[in-house]
Amino acid sequence: MAQAQQFKIKELEAFSYKGVNRRGKKVDGEIKGTSISEVKALLRQQGITPSGVKRKPKSLFGEGKAIKPVDIAIFTRQIATMLGAGVPLVQSIDLIANGSDNKNMRTLMQKISVKIQAGLPLSDTLREHPKYFDALYCDLVKSGESSGSLDAIFDRLAVYKEKAEALKSKIKKAMFYPIAVVVVAAIVTSILLIFVVPQFAQIFAGFGAELPAFTLFVLGISELMQKYWWIVLGVVVAIGYMVKKSYANNLTFRTWADGRIIKLPVIGNILNKAAVARYARTLSTTFAAGVPLIEALESAAGAAGNEVYKNAILFIREEVSSGNQMYLAMKQTDQFPEMVVQMVSIGEESGALDGMLGKVANIYEQEVDDAVDGLTALLEPMIMAVLGVVIGGLIIAMYLPIFQLGDIVGR
Repeated sequence: MAQAQQFKIKELEAFSYKGVNRRGKKVDGEIKGTSISEVKALLRQQGITPSGVKRKPKSLFGEGKAIKPVDIAIFTRQIATMLGAGVPLVQSIDLIANGSDNKNMRTLMQKISVKIQAGLPLSDTLREHPKYFDALYCDLVKSGESSGSLDAIFDRLAVYKEKAEALKSKIKKAMFYPIAVVVVAAIVTSILLIFVVPQFAQIFAGFGAELPAFTLFVLGISELMQKYWWIVLGVVVAIGYMVKKSYANNLTFRTWADGRIIKLPVIGNILNKAAVARYARTLSTTFAAGVPLIEALESAAGAAGNEVYKNAILFIREEVSSGNQMYLAMKQTDQFPEMVVQMVSIGEESGALDGMLGKVANIYEQEVDDAVDGLTALLEPMIMAVLGVVIGGLIIAMYLPIFQLGDIVGR
C-alpha cells in the first residue's frame, strides 16, 4: 500500500493548440494532457511543431459531473470489450480515462490505474471506492482474477449492469407519470385558486344574492390559499423531506413503506416484477461466475432494492444454509410467483440453476417493459381526465352564480 502512495496522480486537462504539420500546413485543435510541456511533446510526436498551446478553461458542464451508475455500466462494457480484444488491463483503464469527458471519472480511473501499477489486485483497488463499486461487483472481479477469466467476468458484469440500469430506467418511467399527474394538477389548481378565482369573487360581491354552496366552498379554499399558500408549500416540502429522510435512515419505516408500495394498484405490480427480475438477474450472474450459492443469495439480497424482498431473500439464504432446497424456501416467503418457484425447482434438479434464473430474469424484464408501456398508454388519457375534472370543476363553481342570475332575470 505504501508503494502505491508514491505515485502522484495527475489530472488530464484540455488544451488548445496551433502549429505547423510536416507538410508545412497550419493546423489547430484540442488535445488532452497534464501540462503544456507534455502537450508540446505529444504534438511533436504527431509531427506537429506547436506555435502556441493554451490551457482551456474548465467547462461547467463537461467537468466535475457526478459519477452515475450508468457511467460505471459504460466503463464495465468498455473494459470488457478491451480485455476481450487482448488489451492489457492497465492500458485499458488508461484508454478509458483519456477518453472520458468527466473530470471525476478520469480521476477515478487514474487512481485505479496507479494502484494496479503498484501491484494491487483490481478487486482490492475497486473496494476502496464502495460508492461506485459495490461488494457484488468486487466479489465477481475477484472471482475473475482467481480463475484467470477477467474478460468473461467483466462481460457478465457489463450485461448485469446494463440490464440493471435499463430496469431502473423503466421503474423511473413508471413512477414519473403518476407523480406528473399529481404535480400538474396541483400547480394548475393553485394558479386558478390564487389568481383567477379572486377575480370572480369581486364580481360576485356585487350580486347581493346568496351564492351556491359549491361556489362558496371554492371561494373559501381560494381565500385560504391566498393567505396561507406559503404555509401549504412549506408543509408539503417538510413532509417530503421527512419522508425521504425517514426512508433513508429508518429501517422500520422503509420496510413499512416498501410493503405498502408493492401493494399499490398497477404500480405495485410493476415493482413486484422488477424485484423478481433483479433477484433472478443478480443470482444468475453471481452463480454463473462461480460464487457459492450462499454468498450469491447475500449479494442478491443487497441488490433487491426493496426491504420486503431483501428480507425474503435473507430468509431463503438461511434456509439454504440449513440444507433446504431453494425453491421450497422461496415458496415459504410467499413473495415469488409460482412460475418462478417451479422454474427454480427445475433448475435445481437439472443442475442448470444459473441458466434457468437467467431465463426468469429475461421474462420478467420483458414483462416490466410491457407493463410500463401499458401504464404510459393508460395514464395519458387519465392525465387529461384529471385536469379536465379539476379545471372543469372550478369553472362550474364560478359560473353557477352567473347561471342562477340569468334564471332570475329571465323570470
